[in-house]
Amino acid sequence: MARSLRVAPEYINKVKSALQRHGYPSLQKFCEDIDPSLSTVKNFFGGKPIDYEYFLVICEKLGLDWQEITYKQPETQPPQTNRETSPFITGAPITQPRYFFGREKELKRLFNLLKRHPLQNAAIIGKKRSGKTSLLHYLKNITTTPSEQLRPNQKSDWLPHPETYKWVFVDFQDVRMHSLEGLLTHILKSLNLKVPTPCNLDYFMDIVSENLLSPTIILLDEIGVGLHNCSELNDTFCDSLRSLATNQTRGNLAFILSTLESPIDLAHHTGHNSPFFNIFGYTAFLEAFTETEARELIASSPILFPDEDVEWILTQSQYHPLLLQILCREKLFTLEEGENDHSWREEALRQIQPFSHLLHK
Repeated sequence: MARSLRVAPEYINKVKSALQRHGYPSLQKFCEDIDPSLSTVKNFFGGKPIDYEYFLVICEKLGLDWQEITYKQPETQPPQTNRETSPFITGAPITQPRYFFGREKELKRLFNLLKRHPLQNAAIIGKKRSGKTSLLHYLKNITTTPSEQLRPNQKSDWLPHPETYKWVFVDFQDVRMHSLEGLLTHILKSLNLKVPTPCNLDYFMDIVSENLLSPTIILLDEIGVGLHNCSELNDTFCDSLRSLATNQTRGNLAFILSTLESPIDLAHHTGHNSPFFNIFGYTAFLEAFTETEARELIASSPILFPDEDVEWILTQSQYHPLLLQILCREKLFTLEEGENDHSWREEALRQIQPFSHLLHK
């Protein structure tokens, strides 16, 4: 659920004065210079709830302190807002598309492979904590997430008919995926297909090949973990996956895997010889953000950072997503506490030190 805010009643006149102070004779004229629709702007000036991101955009345009004018819930009532309000997520993978930034080039290439028939396979390669899992979640979720749960102007129309696609996310760090039956059962359940008893590879192949009639993408996150931990994921299993992708599903199936190394190297290091590892025609290498992507992430802060801190964060992070997230998180903490000096930087550097390997190629 997207977070909503509204102007406190006692500040309505102040908000209207800000409109006049900035030279706008009407709401219609104001809307010509801003992204939210006229109805959203009317709700803002009328003290009705609007999306959190739009609230910030309007406040910034009018030079208003959003924290000052926001309606506060009475202390006797629990706040009715989403607990996750910070865009800077540094622990678990990012699963909500509105908090995902960057990777524009990779997204264009990956969705181009998936919007044409036959679907094509891809590999996502990157160091630990480079954002591979977050990218897989974004692929799965962005095209069907309601627009009100996205950032203003966030692109979501990557596929022509997203409602026809089926997605399966396989997390090989989940111990239930470390047995062949557990893995096959998970895939069939995710596709709403019948799970036979026993659920063995022969039955799995028959059911998938006979019933897979719509575009389907199976996301194999950290597949190397599964290959290392489950002896049942052998060459016979890998050969079966290749057969499904290339021969038995009429071009409706694609695999996208994430790994620390290329599929060929992964096969070599895990003792596999299956041609399955040769079908990944496109590889996305996750490295640092572009400067534009890094600045967009920083600018998403609910409290704007001073320019000198923005430049310091860019320099120290070298545009790496995780380091950017950590540094921005630390800066936001200090701003929320009302601190404006540079003392936060020492702690910020201490927080990114465990991930310094990301700075070395």
